[in-house]
Amino acid sequence: MFHTMLALPLAAALFQTPASLDSLSWMSGCWEGRNGNRVVAEQWMKPAGGLMMGMSRTVVNDRATEFEFLQIRQDTSGIAYVAKPSGQAEASFKLLRQSDREVVFENPQHDFPQRIIYRLQADGSLTARIEGKSNGADRGIDFPMKRATCP
Repeated sequence: MFHTMLALPLAAALFQTPASLDSLSWMSGCWEGRNGNRVVAEQWMKPAGGLMMGMSRTVVNDRATEFEFLQIRQDTSGIAYVAKPSGQAEASFKLLRQSDREVVFENPQHDFPQRIIYRLQADGSLTARIEGKSNGADRGIDFPMKRATCP
């Protein structure tokens, strides 16, 4: 009986449903964060064909200062977040963990950030967070956003 009690949790862990891109559909749509004269807008397409496509733009004083092309893609090796920021090389982050309200991607070899996190808050807002080591110190930046009308 004791061995059966130990084996059941182990068996459940081994046969869990693998991560699915469809379970990230809560990220889809348009999001906007405002802080004074700074507006960060992010838009995600719904998952289809193993791919979610996104884009982000930061506008300060009516001038675009940053942009980023984004993908979350699923293939036989798993799920990855791929970012192509303005003027920088593409970087890929593997899925570390996910739940029904949070997803965490990680690339320990990347300069900064090493982790990208999206959290759906209880009030329906979204927080994107980047974190990791920068110049030897732990650093984290939150981007709180609310649902917005898509252009």
